[in-house]
Amino acid sequence: MDYKIIRKAKELSVRIIREAGQISKEKFDNFVDLISKGEFGDVVTEVDHLAEVIIKQIRTTFPTHQIHSEEAGIIGTENDWLWLIDPLDGTNNFAIGLPVFTTSITLMYRREPVLGVVYEPLTDRIFVSVLGEGTYCNKRQIKIKSTPNIFKGNIGWIQGHKVQNDSRAVKLRQFIDINFKRMMRLWAPTLQWCMLAKGDIDGIVLYNPEGDDLYSGIIMVKEAGGIVIDFDGNPFTGMKEEPYIIACHPNHKLELMRIVKEGLS
Repeated sequence: MDYKIIRKAKELSVRIIREAGQISKEKFDNFVDLISKGEFGDVVTEVDHLAEVIIKQIRTTFPTHQIHSEEAGIIGTENDWLWLIDPLDGTNNFAIGLPVFTTSITLMYRREPVLGVVYEPLTDRIFVSVLGEGTYCNKRQIKIKSTPNIFKGNIGWIQGHKVQNDSRAVKLRQFIDINFKRMMRLWAPTLQWCMLAKGDIDGIVLYNPEGDDLYSGIIMVKEAGGIVIDFDGNPFTGMKEEPYIIACHPNHKLELMRIVKEGLS
């Protein structure tokens, strides 16, 4: 793995994610086009397309790398390096005037995240994580936190649109809701990952979420000292089409695994 590529990718990502975020900020509460993504999806606004100007800059700097974009699909041929772009995570929030949305850029090497950059334009918070170098919010290192009583904590919930009414998902979601202080559903998954890495929430349970924005969150949490495991407790690695995941401080692994198991039983 060439760390010069990662350093160059970090510099590029930080610059272009701010440019994309500025577009979102300027268009927030001031856009015109709304298009449905389909039966189960969110709406697409003009910002989804405008913010993808970042693709052009990645292609210019790294012409041999492949890119997966939320709206543009797959660009380039498959190789060791893969960029995952979500120009507007939280599209539906954006469309209804709820100021909870981000832009996410991830660089993968051989199907593992090596760089994650998430920008929240309305607060001007930029989260950056590089493999082996920790996680930073506005250049200040952040760490995941352990709480004395996880059941008095706040647990994030992320699930895919296609399993929204899945009976097991509904059952688990309700079980989490009644067993913790609060279950959070922001509809902007990357922000929840960043909140966990920063110590603002205490865990996340993911039930088959869609979208490649998952992987920027994974590196954020891991590099902040957290763990990301499947429902059986195995470390989550690689890229999965149907992920079922728990993310938390290592101290809370067994407690969250038990809750998930009970909630699904």
